[in-house]
Amino acid sequence: MSKRGVILSERKSPVSIFALGGINEIGKNMYVIEYGDDLVIVDCGAKFADESLLGINLIIPDVTYLQENKHKIRGLIVTHGHEDHIGGIPFFLKKLNIPVYATRFTLGLIELKLREHKIFRESTLIEINSNSELEFADLKVSFFKVSHSIPDCLGIVFDTPEGKVVHTGDFKFDLTPVNNQFADIHKMAQIGEE
Repeated sequence: MSKRGVILSERKSPVSIFALGGINEIGKNMYVIEYGDDLVIVDCGAKFADESLLGINLIIPDVTYLQENKHKIRGLIVTHGHEDHIGGIPFFLKKLNIPVYATRFTLGLIELKLREHKIFRESTLIEINSNSELEFADLKVSFFKVSHSIPDCLGIVFDTPEGKVVHTGDFKFDLTPVNNQFADIHKMAQIGEE
Protein backbone atom coordinates (compact mmCIF):
# COMPACT_ATOMS: atom_id res chain seq x y z
CA MET A 1 0.00 0.00 0.00
CA SER A 2 1.43 3.39 -0.92
CA LYS A 3 1.09 6.51 1.22
CA ARG A 4 -1.91 7.62 -0.87
CA GLY A 5 -3.82 4.39 -0.26
CA VAL A 6 -3.32 2.97 -3.76
CA ILE A 7 -2.63 -0.74 -3.76
CA LEU A 8 0.62 -1.55 -5.50
CA SER A 9 0.88 -4.87 -7.28
CA GLU A 10 3.22 -7.39 -5.77
CA ARG A 11 6.62 -7.36 -7.37
CA LYS A 12 7.12 -10.50 -9.46
CA SER A 13 10.34 -12.43 -9.78
CA PRO A 14 12.50 -11.48 -12.73
CA VAL A 15 13.07 -13.98 -15.52
CA SER A 16 16.79 -14.67 -15.85
CA ILE A 17 18.12 -15.97 -19.15
CA PHE A 18 21.84 -16.47 -19.57
CA ALA A 19 24.46 -18.51 -21.38
CA LEU A 20 27.16 -20.58 -19.73
CA GLY A 21 28.69 -21.29 -23.13
CA GLY A 22 27.98 -21.00 -26.82
CA ILE A 23 28.08 -17.22 -27.20
CA ASN A 24 30.43 -15.96 -29.95
CA GLU A 25 31.84 -19.47 -30.41
CA ILE A 26 30.91 -22.73 -32.03
CA GLY A 27 30.61 -25.29 -29.27
CA LYS A 28 29.80 -25.86 -25.60
CA ASN A 29 26.25 -24.54 -25.94
CA MET A 30 24.53 -24.24 -22.58
CA TYR A 31 21.75 -21.85 -21.66
CA VAL A 32 19.77 -21.35 -18.48
CA ILE A 33 16.32 -19.97 -17.83
CA GLU A 34 15.50 -19.23 -14.21
CA TYR A 35 12.32 -17.99 -12.62
CA GLY A 36 11.46 -18.18 -8.92
CA ASP A 37 12.43 -21.63 -7.66
CA ASP A 38 12.77 -23.16 -11.13
CA LEU A 39 15.99 -23.39 -13.10
CA VAL A 40 16.00 -25.26 -16.42
CA ILE A 41 19.11 -25.89 -18.49
CA VAL A 42 19.04 -26.03 -22.28
CA ASP A 43 21.76 -28.12 -23.96
CA CYS A 44 25.14 -29.15 -22.60
CA GLY A 45 27.65 -29.14 -25.40
CA ALA A 46 31.37 -29.50 -25.78
CA LYS A 47 33.92 -27.71 -27.90
CA PHE A 48 37.02 -29.22 -29.44
CA ALA A 49 40.25 -27.45 -28.53
CA ASP A 50 42.32 -25.87 -31.28
CA GLU A 51 46.11 -25.86 -31.68
CA SER A 52 46.44 -23.03 -29.14
CA LEU A 53 45.35 -25.39 -26.35
CA LEU A 54 47.82 -28.25 -26.64
CA GLY A 55 47.02 -31.21 -24.40
CA ILE A 56 43.35 -30.31 -24.05
CA ASN A 57 40.89 -32.54 -25.87
CA LEU A 58 37.51 -31.10 -24.94
CA ILE A 59 36.18 -27.88 -23.46
CA ILE A 60 32.91 -27.90 -21.51
CA PRO A 61 30.90 -25.10 -19.88
CA ASP A 62 31.68 -23.88 -16.37
CA VAL A 63 28.79 -25.16 -14.22
CA THR A 64 29.79 -23.55 -10.91
CA TYR A 65 26.59 -21.45 -10.80
CA LEU A 66 24.50 -24.57 -11.37
CA GLN A 67 26.28 -26.46 -8.60
CA GLU A 68 25.61 -23.54 -6.24
CA ASN A 69 21.91 -23.56 -7.19
CA LYS A 70 21.35 -27.30 -7.64
CA HIS A 71 18.24 -27.21 -5.41
CA LYS A 72 16.47 -25.16 -8.13
CA ILE A 73 17.41 -27.31 -11.14
CA ARG A 74 14.42 -29.09 -12.69
CA GLY A 75 16.20 -30.69 -15.61
CA LEU A 76 18.29 -30.47 -18.74
CA ILE A 77 16.40 -30.13 -22.04
CA VAL A 78 18.36 -30.99 -25.17
CA THR A 79 17.34 -29.41 -28.49
CA HIS A 80 19.22 -31.83 -30.78
CA GLY A 81 22.05 -34.32 -30.96
CA HIS A 82 25.02 -32.43 -32.33
CA GLU A 83 28.21 -32.63 -30.28
CA ASP A 84 28.18 -28.92 -29.50
CA HIS A 85 24.83 -29.52 -27.75
CA ILE A 86 25.35 -32.95 -26.09
CA GLY A 87 29.13 -33.44 -25.79
CA GLY A 88 29.37 -32.16 -22.21
CA ILE A 89 26.46 -34.19 -20.81
CA PRO A 90 28.46 -37.11 -19.33
CA PHE A 91 30.83 -34.74 -17.52
CA PHE A 92 27.92 -32.59 -16.32
CA LEU A 93 25.89 -35.55 -15.01
CA LYS A 94 28.89 -36.72 -12.99
CA LYS A 95 28.66 -33.41 -11.11
CA LEU A 96 24.87 -32.93 -11.09
CA ASN A 97 22.72 -35.99 -11.71
CA ILE A 98 19.49 -34.42 -13.00
CA PRO A 99 16.80 -35.59 -15.46
CA VAL A 100 17.62 -35.18 -19.15
CA TYR A 101 14.74 -34.50 -21.57
CA ALA A 102 15.26 -35.08 -25.30
CA THR A 103 13.71 -36.64 -28.39
CA ARG A 104 14.14 -40.34 -29.10
CA PHE A 105 16.98 -39.95 -31.60
CA THR A 106 18.84 -37.46 -29.40
CA LEU A 107 18.42 -39.71 -26.34
CA GLY A 108 19.97 -42.56 -28.35
CA LEU A 109 23.08 -40.46 -28.97
CA ILE A 110 23.21 -39.37 -25.32
CA GLU A 111 22.81 -42.97 -24.15
CA LEU A 112 25.90 -44.00 -26.13
CA LYS A 113 27.94 -41.31 -24.35
CA LEU A 114 26.61 -42.26 -20.92
CA ARG A 115 27.40 -45.94 -21.50
CA GLU A 116 30.93 -45.01 -22.60
CA HIS A 117 31.37 -43.07 -19.34
CA LYS A 118 29.73 -45.88 -17.35
CA ILE A 119 26.98 -43.66 -15.89
CA PHE A 120 23.98 -44.78 -17.94
CA ARG A 121 22.38 -46.78 -15.10
CA GLU A 122 22.46 -43.81 -12.72
CA SER A 123 21.04 -41.38 -15.29
CA THR A 124 17.41 -40.39 -15.81
CA LEU A 125 16.57 -39.98 -19.51
CA ILE A 126 13.05 -38.86 -20.41
CA GLU A 127 11.77 -38.95 -23.98
CA ILE A 128 9.87 -35.90 -25.23
CA ASN A 129 8.46 -34.80 -28.57
CA SER A 130 6.86 -31.71 -30.08
CA ASN A 131 3.58 -32.46 -28.26
CA SER A 132 5.13 -32.89 -24.82
CA GLU A 133 4.48 -30.49 -21.98
CA LEU A 134 6.44 -30.17 -18.76
CA GLU A 135 5.20 -28.35 -15.70
CA PHE A 136 7.38 -27.21 -12.84
CA ALA A 137 6.62 -24.93 -9.90
CA ASP A 138 6.85 -21.64 -11.82
CA LEU A 139 7.59 -22.69 -15.41
CA LYS A 140 5.60 -24.55 -18.03
CA VAL A 141 7.51 -25.89 -21.00
CA SER A 142 6.23 -26.91 -24.44
CA PHE A 143 7.94 -27.72 -27.72
CA PHE A 144 7.75 -27.34 -31.49
CA LYS A 145 9.49 -29.13 -34.37
CA VAL A 146 12.34 -27.43 -36.19
CA SER A 147 14.42 -28.58 -39.16
CA HIS A 148 18.18 -28.87 -38.95
CA SER A 149 20.95 -31.00 -40.45
CA ILE A 150 20.24 -33.79 -37.93
CA PRO A 151 16.89 -35.51 -37.24
CA ASP A 152 14.50 -35.00 -34.33
CA CYS A 153 15.13 -31.36 -33.36
CA LEU A 154 12.97 -29.23 -31.11
CA GLY A 155 12.43 -25.59 -30.26
CA ILE A 156 11.30 -24.79 -26.73
CA VAL A 157 8.69 -22.43 -25.28
CA PHE A 158 9.04 -21.46 -21.63
CA ASP A 159 5.82 -20.06 -20.25
CA THR A 160 6.63 -17.88 -17.25
CA PRO A 161 4.35 -15.61 -15.19
CA GLU A 162 6.20 -12.72 -16.92
CA GLY A 163 5.51 -13.98 -20.45
CA LYS A 164 6.79 -16.54 -22.93
CA VAL A 165 10.44 -17.13 -23.78
CA VAL A 166 11.25 -19.02 -26.99
CA HIS A 167 14.49 -20.91 -27.60
CA THR A 168 14.69 -22.18 -31.17
CA GLY A 169 17.84 -24.25 -30.92
CA ASP A 170 19.71 -24.55 -34.22
CA PHE A 171 17.33 -24.54 -37.17
CA LYS A 172 16.88 -23.89 -40.86
CA PHE A 173 13.77 -23.46 -42.97
CA ASP A 174 13.80 -26.53 -45.20
CA LEU A 175 10.59 -27.03 -47.13
CA THR A 176 11.83 -30.34 -48.58
CA PRO A 177 13.61 -32.19 -45.74
CA VAL A 178 15.09 -35.53 -46.75
CA ASN A 179 13.68 -37.26 -43.65
CA ASN A 180 10.20 -35.66 -43.99
CA GLN A 181 10.57 -34.10 -40.55
CA PHE A 182 9.06 -30.74 -41.38
CA ALA A 183 9.37 -27.74 -39.09
CA ASP A 184 6.04 -26.87 -37.53
CA ILE A 185 5.77 -23.41 -39.09
CA HIS A 186 2.08 -23.08 -38.16
CA LYS A 187 2.82 -23.77 -34.49
CA MET A 188 5.67 -21.25 -34.63
CA ALA A 189 3.27 -18.65 -36.04
CA GLN A 190 0.78 -19.37 -33.27
CA ILE A 191 3.50 -18.98 -30.65
CA GLY A 192 4.45 -15.68 -32.29
CA GLU A 193 0.84 -14.48 -32.08
CA GLU A 194 0.81 -15.18 -28.35
